[in-house]
Amino acid sequence: MKLTVEMVTDALRNVIEPELHKDLVSLKMVENIQVAGESVELTVVLTTPACPLSKKIEKEVKEAVLAIPGVSSVKVNMTARVPSDGKNREVLSLPVKNVVAVASGKGGVGKSTVAVNIAVILAQKGASVGLLDADIYGPNIPTMMGVDSLPPPEDGRLVPAKAYGVKLMSIGFMVRKGQPLIWRGPMLHSAIRQFLADVNWGELDYLIIDLPPGTGDAQLSLMQHVPLSGGVIVTLPQQVSLEDAERGLQMFTEMNVPVLGIVENMSYLPMPDGSKMDLFGNGGGRRMAERLGIPFLGEIPVEPAVRIGGDSGKPIALSDTTSAAAQSLTRIAEAMAAQISIAALTGAPAGEPKQGNE
Repeated sequence: MKLTVEMVTDALRNVIEPELHKDLVSLKMVENIQVAGESVELTVVLTTPACPLSKKIEKEVKEAVLAIPGVSSVKVNMTARVPSDGKNREVLSLPVKNVVAVASGKGGVGKSTVAVNIAVILAQKGASVGLLDADIYGPNIPTMMGVDSLPPPEDGRLVPAKAYGVKLMSIGFMVRKGQPLIWRGPMLHSAIRQFLADVNWGELDYLIIDLPPGTGDAQLSLMQHVPLSGGVIVTLPQQVSLEDAERGLQMFTEMNVPVLGIVENMSYLPMPDGSKMDLFGNGGGRRMAERLGIPFLGEIPVEPAVRIGGDSGKPIALSDTTSAAAQSLTRIAEAMAAQISIAALTGAPAGEPKQGNE
């Protein structure tokens, strides 16, 4: 019996995408099937280059094709095409598929560290990524990314800086180091709108926005100006941080922004003997996610290299890739990207927090 493209296609109908729970053929994730004698070559198009289950999908595709009588070899090419959340951002001339806000209820929990490393990880995996520092009063992104100036404007528009494959914009590029910004609401609104509409971001798969801590004017202005794909909440394990984080989470809910998940930073201190010291409590972020019925994206340990990476302008996701913190941040970026793809392809919000203790 002669091997055909139709036979390969039928076999791949049995391979289920583990997060979307549909077969690869129905999801149109299989392209360019080529049959030459007993050999098969095909391309699997993932929904994000940061897919955490890419190896599993590749393995199952090979097994399914090799199970066809007469197939002796199969080559699977893996690529990715990030879906858009479908939200209209034309009023801002913003050709961005997905916009994610990283927030916290209070300062000092490592929100910017999480935003920077997520952006770098997604870019290193092949996505086109922008990073907007919307923390008007404490713009630390330039320092953390090792950039101190912008390129010259082009055609009357600002051009973002670029580092580690990520496009960057921050008020920190426009004020003297140490200069305080004493701005009222209208000035905040104008600056945030400029950062969205008057910057030549180009086409992006993901725009990561580092929000200021809290739930004030800057956060509300941004959410009113640009439709968000979702929000990520960063917290510490301790109770006072969790209480503030829940306020930030409820802010997203009241503004109809899907919650992609919770990240728990500074979860524990790894000890030389392999044990863990709980400096700020234990598991609070996970318990809050479970109680509210939203995804828990992961926990990040306390490691000096995280601070060193931020201060030196080389994020830990690049400077120490084998560290526990870098590996945890990679899993968090992958989990977040997966939640965005699920929401974009199914139309279902990633997280709808329960009220109270339901």
